[in-house]
Amino acid sequence: MDNQSMTTRLKIKQNIGFMIFFATLFISGCSIDKQSESSKLQALYDDIWDHQMITFPTYATYVGYPGQNHRWSDPSLDAKKAYEASRTSFLERLIDIKSGDLPEDQRLGLKLVQKSLSTQIQGFKFPEKFILIHQRSGVQQDIPDILSVMSKNSKSDFDDRLMRLKNAPEYIAKTIDVLRVGLEQGITPPKITLRDVPQQIMNTIPSDINVSPLLTSFNNFPTNMTVEEIDQIKEDAKIIIEMQVYPAFQDLYDFLVEEYIPNANESIALSDNQNGREWYRHRARQFTTTDLSPEEIHELGLKEVARIKNEMDNVITNSGFNGTFNEFTHFLRTDPQFYAKTAEELLAGYRDIAKRADPELPKLFGKLPRMPYGVIEIPSYAAKSQTTAFYRGGSEKDGRAGYFYANTYALNTRPKWEMEALTLHEAMPGHHLQISLAKELPETHPLLQNLSYTGFVEGWGLYAESLGTEMGFYKDPYSKFGQLTYEMWRAVRLVVDTGMHYFGWSREKSINYFASNTAKSLHDIEVEIDRYISWPGQALAYKIGELKFKELRRRSKQHFGDKFNIRDFHDELHKRGALPLDILEDQINDWMSQ
Repeated sequence: MDNQSMTTRLKIKQNIGFMIFFATLFISGCSIDKQSESSKLQALYDDIWDHQMITFPTYATYVGYPGQNHRWSDPSLDAKKAYEASRTSFLERLIDIKSGDLPEDQRLGLKLVQKSLSTQIQGFKFPEKFILIHQRSGVQQDIPDILSVMSKNSKSDFDDRLMRLKNAPEYIAKTIDVLRVGLEQGITPPKITLRDVPQQIMNTIPSDINVSPLLTSFNNFPTNMTVEEIDQIKEDAKIIIEMQVYPAFQDLYDFLVEEYIPNANESIALSDNQNGREWYRHRARQFTTTDLSPEEIHELGLKEVARIKNEMDNVITNSGFNGTFNEFTHFLRTDPQFYAKTAEELLAGYRDIAKRADPELPKLFGKLPRMPYGVIEIPSYAAKSQTTAFYRGGSEKDGRAGYFYANTYALNTRPKWEMEALTLHEAMPGHHLQISLAKELPETHPLLQNLSYTGFVEGWGLYAESLGTEMGFYKDPYSKFGQLTYEMWRAVRLVVDTGMHYFGWSREKSINYFASNTAKSLHDIEVEIDRYISWPGQALAYKIGELKFKELRRRSKQHFGDKFNIRDFHDELHKRGALPLDILEDQINDWMSQ
């Protein structure tokens, strides 16, 4: 080899060496950038989560976040202002993160948190902060409710209870202050939604303190506590409740009865508030996670009502019943065969359905949650104004199972023919499955695990009801009609919620429309309508979400053909927790294209 050739080869080797060096440096730099952006994102998640838990200590209790069980959320206007500022600050930090330098799963998380923060910030222009109390929520329910779910594993857990009781009067007083400012500005819940609140307060502070829900949570002490310690805690609790909490609740009662309720807004429509129509459009987008307008939602509701009504008529015909739709629904509402005689019988019925559902789940799901669940009754102090049922998730950290809360008030309004659909919605494969799977996602930040999108969560609950046919339920015409009644119930919501809050429907017109299209009892219908009045837009999420799940299932089945596997489809839906419906659709589209 001549010298020139050797020199050339050496130069080539040198150049290659330099290229490798710089390539390595570049790749390393990119890796550092990615790690840096990932670290920034995780640190931001930590900050948002910690701030959220400190700002909302009762929520911290529900999710098992430590160190906040002695505190209440601060409802004051100063606290709300600080919270609003924090959301803006967090969003600015989030926008500063270079999403292109993140792995795909982290880009999704960033997108979800950004959407959540942006939606919250968009809502701050509306006076939601003044709506602190009505028949479905408020301090009169929050205080006994949170005391009932707190841990009972050690003496310190009961010390936290005592401290929370001591702090309750301040919580109540600050609530009154905010309500008074809202009243002065003409911003209150509709008067109709406040009618039961005074009695709810009296139920919380009965003359016999021993039956107060504030005290009944002081039970089931751990075995490592002495008799003396237990007696002392019980005595301290009685003194705090009687001398501090009772007077504070009495102040709230007097304020509501004498000042607030008499001067509360008569109108039920959110649109009658300043910027009310914009406010309702925001809430519709917030709860459905879609861009559907109130007009579009209303029309969709009317179409769904007509479709389901036709299916219900077919069930009536096939049942052999000789009569009209109204006669059939009257029969279902009034015949004693359809009603439990005791609360225990009703609860046992729900538990039996749950036991029959569980063995069917592996046919439809590859992954099932570890978290157990139970069926219990809604506490009596709140039952009258509560809807048929609700679900509350469990906490592995606190050793608390998930629970399906069933309403046993007015047994003649709790028909057996609705029980199958209701159980599948609230328990398995409905809320318990979906919420528990989200919490059990591996290596997922708790901020992401606990993001909740009503369109997904409640849409899944309604979709879960429809799975009952595949699980062997709805075999008799009454239960099938019950399932259709529940689906109709959610379709009616699209019509009456938009009707009342956007199109000026009266409460009476909404009740009559509801009653003419479902077999639900008049009591339940009135409670439901009042719920929609007090919670504008939330009721839209159920049907909108269910329709999206069914659409995605139909499209996936068409795409995969004979290779379609329902277990894989359902697992894919829950793979990333609850998602906004638009992002869920993107994820399923990506899954189908793989």
